[in-house]
Amino acid sequence: MAAVSLKGIMKIYPNAEKKKKAKKGEPEKKTNLRVTEDGVLAVDNFCLEIADKEFIVLVGPSGCGKSTTLRMIAGLEEISGGDLIIDGKRVNDVAPKDRDIAMVFQNYALYPHMTVYENMAFSLKLKKVDKETIDKAVREAAEILDITQYLDRKPKALSGGQRQRVAIGRAIVRSPKVFLMDEPLSNLDAKLRNQMRAEIIKLRQRINTTFVYVTHDQTEAMTLGDRIVIMKDGVIQQIGTPQEVFDHPANLFVAGFIGMPQMNFFDAELLLEGGKYFVSVGGAKIELSAEKQANLTKKGVAAQAITLGVRPPHIALANGGANAIKATVDVSEMMGSEVHLHVNANGKDVVIIVPTMDLGGASYSYGSALEFTFGGDVCHVFNKETTANLEF
Repeated sequence: MAAVSLKGIMKIYPNAEKKKKAKKGEPEKKTNLRVTEDGVLAVDNFCLEIADKEFIVLVGPSGCGKSTTLRMIAGLEEISGGDLIIDGKRVNDVAPKDRDIAMVFQNYALYPHMTVYENMAFSLKLKKVDKETIDKAVREAAEILDITQYLDRKPKALSGGQRQRVAIGRAIVRSPKVFLMDEPLSNLDAKLRNQMRAEIIKLRQRINTTFVYVTHDQTEAMTLGDRIVIMKDGVIQQIGTPQEVFDHPANLFVAGFIGMPQMNFFDAELLLEGGKYFVSVGGAKIELSAEKQANLTKKGVAAQAITLGVRPPHIALANGGANAIKATVDVSEMMGSEVHLHVNANGKDVVIIVPTMDLGGASYSYGSALEFTFGGDVCHVFNKETTANLEF
């Protein structure tokens, strides 16, 4: 077990060829990757303090730098700048085998010619650990992961979920200071992913070590992490508990990335009248909650055009009224206990989640007219230019 500190970590990949200058009069091609004199900046100024025994999840879309960051912690990628400290020691130039970390990969990386027992024991054999200690460690890990009955089998005789358990077991037997996991569930089907998520939560409680987990799946991030780190284009967008990033997204990207279905966004106006803030959208004028009033007042936010965000479950169907917004149904998805209504409101696609018990027998087909509204306590207001949440 150990604390991990990442201070200003950077990763720069050298350019394969020199950047060609645009011809006179031609616009330069734009890209999300920032290109410096030294090369492509894949991870920029990554700062994070991971407490001993904490479970941290790095999450973001493909290509955002999360796996690169994990590989730098593991020592599989060279660190271009900054300091990586594990258990109080700077390890930038320490070989991977000497960092006392264990890593579980997306593709299992098991030795096909070895049995499950041999795969799990291999790293300890390399360290010249005695047979009795190896046997005890392997069987304890197998019991934790419920794979004792497979110890004599080879990987080809196992399912994907069983292979991933073996890969995790191989890491457990080393009793590492830090446990790194790079999208370990992405090759599994949905049902098995749900099962393995629960297994990892139970595993964490059993072995009680420091975890750094990488995923592009926000459901995994929200259910597994003590804190989650949301990344985009190599830059940290927000760090917080799952509830914090869901309730108080720092910017438009975080708001749209966290939550399923994703948050609805509207072009709206933030109004300041009589010392109170309102949002005006689609003909409705909604007063913000006392908490949001206080946050905006504290920051001295001026009236302005905004992007308004409201999550699908926070929208309610309405029967007229001053703050009802008119819409037309495009798609109605029955999900059992709830209905997902995809509607068009003032040219915007909006998703509304309605519990089936609230429908009162009503059904909505393509072209049906309806009205919806929402309260001032569920509004998220974002600056149109910077995309930052105006409350924070």
